[in-house]
Amino acid sequence: MPTTTSTARTSGLFRLRTPVLAVLGALLLSGGWAPWPTAWLVPLLFVGWLPYLVMERKLTLEGARKGRVFASTYLMLVLWNALTTWWVSYAQLAAGIAAVVLNALLMCLPLMAFRQTKKRLGSRWGYLSLPVYWIAFEQLHLHWDITWPWLTLGNGFAAAPQWVQWYEYTGFLGGSVWVWAVNLLAFWAWFGRGGVSPWAVDGPARFRWAAPVLAVAVPLFISTLIGRSYVAKGPTAEVVVVQPNLDPYVEKFEGGPQFVPYDEQLTRLMSISDQKLTPETKLILWPETALEEAYWENTIESHPKIRRVRAWLARHPGVALLTGITTVTSYPSQAAASETARYRDDLGYYDYNNAAAYFADAAAPVALYHKSRLVPGVEKIPPILSSVLKNIDLGGFVGSYGSQTERTVFAAPASAPALRVAPVICYESIYGDFLGEYARNGATLLGLVTNDAWWHDSPGYRQLLSYGQLRCIETRRDLARSANTGFTGFINQKGEITQREPAWIPTASRAAVHLNTETTFYVRFGELIGRGAQIAAVLLLVVAVVVVGWRRKRLAV
Repeated sequence: MPTTTSTARTSGLFRLRTPVLAVLGALLLSGGWAPWPTAWLVPLLFVGWLPYLVMERKLTLEGARKGRVFASTYLMLVLWNALTTWWVSYAQLAAGIAAVVLNALLMCLPLMAFRQTKKRLGSRWGYLSLPVYWIAFEQLHLHWDITWPWLTLGNGFAAAPQWVQWYEYTGFLGGSVWVWAVNLLAFWAWFGRGGVSPWAVDGPARFRWAAPVLAVAVPLFISTLIGRSYVAKGPTAEVVVVQPNLDPYVEKFEGGPQFVPYDEQLTRLMSISDQKLTPETKLILWPETALEEAYWENTIESHPKIRRVRAWLARHPGVALLTGITTVTSYPSQAAASETARYRDDLGYYDYNNAAAYFADAAAPVALYHKSRLVPGVEKIPPILSSVLKNIDLGGFVGSYGSQTERTVFAAPASAPALRVAPVICYESIYGDFLGEYARNGATLLGLVTNDAWWHDSPGYRQLLSYGQLRCIETRRDLARSANTGFTGFINQKGEITQREPAWIPTASRAAVHLNTETTFYVRFGELIGRGAQIAAVLLLVVAVVVVGWRRKRLAV
């Protein structure tokens, strides 16, 4: 590696100390996850990786040891995680700490792989490998047991959905490619050749900066064209979304200091719904765990509150109901039980489920969906840890909730044959391809039920609202959003929030949603970018580790 630097590389950012560069990188990257999402800070993503690239180059030129390189990298990543996801600790302190500390550690993996590739194959392949490794990691983070894709770079554009209308083709990983492309082009333009990149152009600044400027401008231009020409598709149906505003720490659950009895909670849901219902209403949404009494699925129809719901629906013919509910699935034997099932002598084998219940009308059998993307550490414990913890008395809930593998789309009610709603529960709305499966299965509307109040008045529920905007673009589906409290309202197929009720008050909202039956390129083909990056990452690692190592051994002989 070169041991000298040009004047350009010994000025500006290269003069900053390594810890300063790490802090600067964390601050810039956090611009896409501002406490109050705003498009004004999103452009910081286009330069957010520059401090890291400079820091890595600086440490390389100084001949820094691996430990120092890792520590500097980890400092930037843990600060970025802390600045953007600290609010997870509101729901559970241990989960909040783990989300920051462990996720930053995992993020180091693609950056360390980049370092090794650059060392073994040179700058040309090294810098090309960096976005490949990162996006391969983001794809992995969407599908394994400790999935936590909140900081996927493409999610950083959630505050500016008008910039990424092309997500209907690429999904949010296309945004990750965009971020890395602009950052690398800007890095090469700023510091010229000098060993930084064989593609960098020396000469007048106007020529060097043409590539990064175009890399920003062209996707923005394409997005503008798509957004201006797109017209909402499908017939319309009137939907009502309800926000009962029950504090989960104080009022919502039994044992809370100001617990509201479950009968009164149901009365509140019905009363608020009645205020917005019209003869044209086809669907009502109640939030996550709106019905919270551990309803046994094999006897659910005999439950008094299910009977109350049916009696209420009978007074509103033609109206369907989608509601959050907590259910219990029982199994006749250990052989029939799921891997998440627990056992009690008096109950046998059973699963708790964070679920959604659907009543097509007052008489139709209740249909159920079990939340499938569970929050790690809170709703799901990886199997390797579960086998250890099940033998330890922690004084409370231990283990994972039940889930299901397929994406259930609820049948259309007779009064609205085009209305096929996808039940989406809270955390699931940050997964692009996951929601795309609903559209592939025939969903014409995304119905999100959530309990944002777990995160108090923090950036968390604001960011979750914004992520819903990206999912609408990717699937070109309207989204109806019912929050226990947080933000209740509607998002259209262009990712625009058309109605949003204020948080922290009992309220409801009504709108006519479009029911699109067409599927986007992204819905049809899924995460092509992520899967392609994983294949490329494996090939790069094989070349960097196996082939180069073999050649070195031959030269040594």
